[in-house]
Amino acid sequence: MSTLQWSDSLVLGLPFMDDTHHEFVDLLATVVQAPDDDLLAAWQTLIDHTDDHFGREDQWMRDTRFSSSNCHSTQHNVILQVMREGEKRGQAGEFGVVRQMAHELGIWFPQHAQSMDAALALHLRGVGYDTSTGIVHSPQALPQETIHGCGGATCSPPAGETTPTPADIAA
Repeated sequence: MSTLQWSDSLVLGLPFMDDTHHEFVDLLATVVQAPDDDLLAAWQTLIDHTDDHFGREDQWMRDTRFSSSNCHSTQHNVILQVMREGEKRGQAGEFGVVRQMAHELGIWFPQHAQSMDAALALHLRGVGYDTSTGIVHSPQALPQETIHGCGGATCSPPAGETTPTPADIAA
């Protein structure tokens, strides 16, 4: 089974996101390459990292009016739910299920990073968000209303609303 490799195509230009994403890719590779005896421990490490990773992104969205109830956060919740189901199945000895999930995560992650996370990165950069303090250095750049949908070009906004463009976010 091929393993997702870190590459420039996954770089979003925000070190705090890129470092976390690189860790995710490395941990996923550990799962894919793990012998059966180490598989569940590696999977649990990936789940723990992913839970923290998604939790931080969801907090950044809340802090900057990028709605935490949007499809980006929903996708985070679904992925974690599936990963936890994989843990249960792995505990029941179904290692093939865990390995298939790891393979599917390797397919899913680049699309997620290059669409939803890229839109979030653009938004965070535009508002001057500091992840260590939670301070928005350009509050005038915050959207007037909470951004619903995912904030990306591939996500439809609720009826009657439009998705902000990168120019809107940077303005």
